[in-house]
Amino acid sequence: MLILGLNKTTLLDYPGCVAATVFTGGCNFRCPFCQNSGLVLEPFVEDSAKGVISEEEILTFLKKRKNVLKGVCITGGEPTLQADLPDFLDRIRKIGYRVKLDTNGYQPEVLKELLTEGLLDYVAMDIKNCPDKYEKTAGLDCADTGINLERINKSIELLVGGNIEYEFRTTVVKELHTLDDMVRIGEWIRGARAYFLQKFQDNGNNICEGYHEPDEGTMRKMQRELSMIPGLERRVHLRGME
Repeated sequence: MLILGLNKTTLLDYPGCVAATVFTGGCNFRCPFCQNSGLVLEPFVEDSAKGVISEEEILTFLKKRKNVLKGVCITGGEPTLQADLPDFLDRIRKIGYRVKLDTNGYQPEVLKELLTEGLLDYVAMDIKNCPDKYEKTAGLDCADTGINLERINKSIELLVGGNIEYEFRTTVVKELHTLDDMVRIGEWIRGARAYFLQKFQDNGNNICEGYHEPDEGTMRKMQRELSMIPGLERRVHLRGME
């Protein structure tokens, strides 16, 4: 596991659960508005060997905090790129923790393995944009491989058709998301248990500059329109605004 960060206590990252958050390095997307550029960009990952936290250090910490913490959130970067993720999650669960995975859903075969092995309790999957804008929003419009939306579809189907707790979420960026885009996303994921919209925030650590957060009125209008889609009634939420 390439672990580059640890938030020892959070009340926000795992719904309804006092948790620790583990940050993995590397990602297969290059979303230009990403707030964790230091975890995503390969030059940083390659140059960060001295900042790597060992699995044993994480596990030792979790054992000591077992009476305080109830869950562990695995985020990134993109955690499903880590070859030893299943073993790491198994060790966390054996300590007695609930596990939440944050993912972009582009590794459906890994997600399926983790679900089949019973290693997850909660999944938060990013929906970057509507299908027509997915490639650009994921920062892959200039990549040689482009994007294979079938991989995203498979992950959506795994979650919607499964029994695990999950949420879909979209970081709304003024320059990248229109009301029509959001409605198309809603039609794509109709039937989802929960869909969260969260405002983009410029924290000075974004991959690219020039992006801005939408205003509150726009966010609430998006929520209203999405809530009118059959299968999403009362399931669309504004994170940090409710």
